[in-house]
Amino acid sequence: MQVLPRLVLAHAGCTCEAEDAVEDGAGSDEVATLTARVVAGDDTGALAYVESLLAHGMPAERIFLDVLGGTARRLGDLWNSDACTFPEVTLGLWRLHRVLRALSAAFECEVEHQQEPLPVLLVPVPGEQHTFGLSVAAEFFRRAGWVVWDAPVPTRSDLVAMVRDEWFAVVGLSASCECRLEALASCISLVRRESCNRSIGILVGGRVFAEHPEYVSRVGADVAALDARQAPVQAQHLVAALAHRT
Repeated sequence: MQVLPRLVLAHAGCTCEAEDAVEDGAGSDEVATLTARVVAGDDTGALAYVESLLAHGMPAERIFLDVLGGTARRLGDLWNSDACTFPEVTLGLWRLHRVLRALSAAFECEVEHQQEPLPVLLVPVPGEQHTFGLSVAAEFFRRAGWVVWDAPVPTRSDLVAMVRDEWFAVVGLSASCECRLEALASCISLVRRESCNRSIGILVGGRVFAEHPEYVSRVGADVAALDARQAPVQAQHLVAALAHRT
């Protein structure tokens, strides 16, 4: 569950028809506006626009899921349709990450934290390039009071070292496509074998699991996150279930 949300982005872009062909639905106008700004390289304007949405009463949660997430998906569509170049989309996603970080404090203030903070490790499968959705999920975990570790883990050896040395209640791994499933299954097997928490929970996420829920058991995970908002709730339920199992 990308532990992650279905916010599967794409690659990168800039000189594109950014204001065209945005899907209908909640946030479509906002997505069109923000997409145009990030692909044009307008860092200041992108942040100012999102801050104006917040100032006019749009909940930070909706901004994260519908506006930022929608813009990430839109950038992916622009790349897939050759409307933007790879460097343009990459820089656009980088600007979205900056906006995400700038709003983090306001987002965390919206709800109360859980009583017992638990550590969670959120990482993409080594080699996975699509990480914006994972970053959004990390913000939802922080807001729920989890202690989030989401630094890059470049290799399986790094991942093994992390779970050996640090106690995590849950590890969340994301994968964007079926081509990553074998690597994901291998990582999950290693985490379970090497973790200092013998009852560690494994959460997975990404579009591939939304389209094929049966892949959750195939890779050896416990559950797939429905979206970024639900990921911390599902992780908490998983921890409770594992506690009753031991």
